[in-house]
Amino acid sequence: MNLVIVESPAKSKTISKFLGPDYRVLASFGHVRDLPKSKLGVDVEHNFEPHYLIPAKAKKVVAELKTAAADSEVIILATDEDREGEAIGWHLVQALKLENSKKHSIQRIAFHEITKSAITEALKHPRQLDMNLVDAQQARRVLDRLVGYELSPFLWKKIRYGLSAGRVQSVALRLVVEREREIQSFVKEEYWSIEAELSDKEKNAFRARLIKIGEKALEKLDLKNENGAKKIVDDLAGSAYRVKEVVKKEASRHPAPPFTTSTLQQESSRKLGMSAKQTMLLAQQLYEHGYITYMRTDSHNLAQSALDQAKQVIAEHFGKNYTVPEARHYSNKSKGAQEAHEAIRPTDLSARPEILKSQLDPKQFKIYDLIWKRTLASQMASAMFDQTTVDISAGDKYTFRANGQVLKFDGFIKVYTEGRDEQDEEASDSRGLSDRLPELSVDEILNLIKLLPLQHFTEPPPRYTDATLIKALEIHGVGRPSTYAPTLSTIQDRKYVEKIEKKYHPVEIGFLVNDMLVENFPEIVDIDFTSHIEEGLDDVAEGKVKWVPLIEEFYTPFKKHLIEKEATVEKLVEQTDIPCPTCGKKMIIKFGRAGKFLACPDLECKTTKPLPEEEAKIKELDEKTKDERCPLCGKDMTVRRGRFGYFLGCSDYPKCKGISKIWNKTGFKCPACQKGEIVEKKSRGRGKVFYACTNFPDCTFLMSKKPESEEELEKALKDWQEKPPKSAKLKKTKTGETPVE
Repeated sequence: MNLVIVESPAKSKTISKFLGPDYRVLASFGHVRDLPKSKLGVDVEHNFEPHYLIPAKAKKVVAELKTAAADSEVIILATDEDREGEAIGWHLVQALKLENSKKHSIQRIAFHEITKSAITEALKHPRQLDMNLVDAQQARRVLDRLVGYELSPFLWKKIRYGLSAGRVQSVALRLVVEREREIQSFVKEEYWSIEAELSDKEKNAFRARLIKIGEKALEKLDLKNENGAKKIVDDLAGSAYRVKEVVKKEASRHPAPPFTTSTLQQESSRKLGMSAKQTMLLAQQLYEHGYITYMRTDSHNLAQSALDQAKQVIAEHFGKNYTVPEARHYSNKSKGAQEAHEAIRPTDLSARPEILKSQLDPKQFKIYDLIWKRTLASQMASAMFDQTTVDISAGDKYTFRANGQVLKFDGFIKVYTEGRDEQDEEASDSRGLSDRLPELSVDEILNLIKLLPLQHFTEPPPRYTDATLIKALEIHGVGRPSTYAPTLSTIQDRKYVEKIEKKYHPVEIGFLVNDMLVENFPEIVDIDFTSHIEEGLDDVAEGKVKWVPLIEEFYTPFKKHLIEKEATVEKLVEQTDIPCPTCGKKMIIKFGRAGKFLACPDLECKTTKPLPEEEAKIKELDEKTKDERCPLCGKDMTVRRGRFGYFLGCSDYPKCKGISKIWNKTGFKCPACQKGEIVEKKSRGRGKVFYACTNFPDCTFLMSKKPESEEELEKALKDWQEKPPKSAKLKKTKTGETPVE
């Protein structure tokens, strides 16, 4: 019996289908060894030796794998082909005590897709574990542990307990904070443009924009106010509009390259509204079930077999004129991109999305559909356009321009077009292109329908979305394909930023943490430095340098700097003129998990109280909820504030730990159960407002519109009973019984 070890049960199940009875495929459920959570776990005095242990949750799995290994002569490590997969394989050898075994043959196989042909081919070419890849992963793990476990306590002492710093997450936070400050300091400028609505002799109307006055091109901000625009409009009164020049040309537009990890996450965010974390989870599922190739890659390359199949599928379904004579090849200009692997693609391009729709859940289908279309489009013919540019003279010195574009051949557009980010749209020519211009000839006199002086204002740079933040990290070479999704999740989980309408907004504690790190540890949050570290890790993976000197080069000055700052940087507090109600000393503002609060500077006094504005809010909410009773003991409830905002807690706390939410009530009883009240709620995903029963989960009635009358409620009840809305997929949450979309 040959034992094959993979990371996940889904992957195990898929591979088992391709192997015969001589193979047993088991899952390790990810890493079987890790650094301890309770301490640093790295011996900084002895070559940064990591002290690994088997976590409690992995002990049962390790025991089962040991038993299976004892009955097997050949142990085949079939973990993912990246550094993380290589490290998991090495940890398995260590945990199962196979490194010096003479009884077992240890083989490592790697494959880019989970298909029968790929697995069979991989089994023909086993290799040894690549210790360079293992060392690169180990170096990243040690480096991130040193930064996180040594720098985070500094933030605890200087701001508040529970904060964290990280090598990549802190750079991501810095990007978000600096963008927010750009927005805050932005001063909008007024500017004007002038458009002419014109028509030819056949009365075909079109628009042209003023682009030149005399020989001077009119720049975007040249017309600064209405007076300047009005002066030109007055000057143009009675002018003749004559076609000065007509330029026609054929233009082409080429398809985007196939997906890398980064571009898949970006496009999924733009087109599907999915987070990077959700996208990677779905892509992982598709990979493990054999539908797509490996989803952690920064290469644009496609295997020759995929290129050949793409050409065949395109010709069969769209026609030979949609194929290209020679396969398209793309290069990746991102820092540190590894071109040795393949891009993300379907394992079988003939498996069109509509064929697989019944086999996939709706979200998996959306990701597969995106990948299939992007892969196919990348090998299709370019789209062709007929473009026309017409310059029109008005009077003696004014020149207007009209642009037209007509699609001549759709090419790859028939299948897929890449989404655009907000800043890309704003950076594009705001004059745009008309669908079509009438046939115009030089010296033709045009009719003026009206002149349009248009007011505009400059816009601040847009806040980051998942797509644009990942794009920024990739451009700067910060992080690698496997790190983008967890990095974005971390800065949200730490409450440094919040997502509002899919855009990242830093909260106050995020500003404070960023400013503390930028001021005192600029090297940690320096984009170029972090990129340099990534390049060093790549060199380790390629065997160019050893990992211990790389860590030492970073750690020695970092540790010295940290000791200096711990001694010299004062704890971040704000002084106030508010006297302590107990001892009379001037209170200070401190930072807790629930936000700011007032505290007495005398450590023996220990008096704390809410800030004045918070005290006023609590008083307002107390009045609003004075009739509420504890759901457990029936006693009065008091307003409290926690990490997630205000809530009601039992006045007999800590004896009674009853809590409840503070609802925005509508004043109507639930028509479904006649027990609860209809209150305003928000979905967790998008913050969408809806109205539901307080008696959830026993009563799952909800409606999208705020009820204004009993008649509206009765109608909503009837609609809900006949066809519950999609958002009625409910589940109980930890913080309260809230329906979620």
